Amino acid sequence: MSDLDYLKRLHRNPSPLLLELEQRGHADDIPIVDRETGRLLSTLVHAMQANRILEIGTAYGYSTLWMALAMPPAGRLWTIDPDTSRTAIALDFLRRAGKFDQVNVLNQPALEVLPTFPVRNLDIVFIDAVKTEYEEYLALTVPLLKRSGLVVVDNLLWHGRAAANPASGDADTTIAIRNFNRTFLNHPQLDATIVPVGDGVGIGARIE
Repeated sequence: MSDLDYLKRLHRNPSPLLLELEQRGHADDIPIVDRETGRLLSTLVHAMQANRILEIGTAYGYSTLWMALAMPPAGRLWTIDPDTSRTAIALDFLRRAGKFDQVNVLNQPALEVLPTFPVRNLDIVFIDAVKTEYEEYLALTVPLLKRSGLVVVDNLLWHGRAAANPASGDADTTIAIRNFNRTFLNHPQLDATIVPVGDGVGIGARIE
């Protein structure tokens, strides 16, 4: 048995609503975070008692729901995604979870929202949207974090392609992820690391 299989058997199953949404995402071929990444997000939100969370990339709201369920009663979560058909699914699940009133969905491209996003001193920013825009998201969101706030970024191993030997035929997304990883790990305002959870999760704490 592999280490991953062992951990999968050891963890308890997510709530029925999360399982339903996970299955819906897989059935509809909608990109959602790995379950292990969802668990990590939940743990981080619980640990910080995060009251102000910004998510870039909603899709069906699977990661949104993991975080919303872990937020304290006074918590607020803002999630950005221009696809209204996908976020309608997210809102339905949030309503069923009793978290609808704590979540604001912003149906615009993130790069249009972030320059004028009014909330400061965020506890957590979670990035999982257009990979070629990751560096721009980072530049715009680090100033929004409180000191010790976290920026969490998904897909930094990019299904093994980030670690492969660079080649002339590499896709723009793979190149963008590699460039972002270097920027992220060397960011002067972050104490950052990348952990091999799911498809690779970056965690950076704002230190200045």
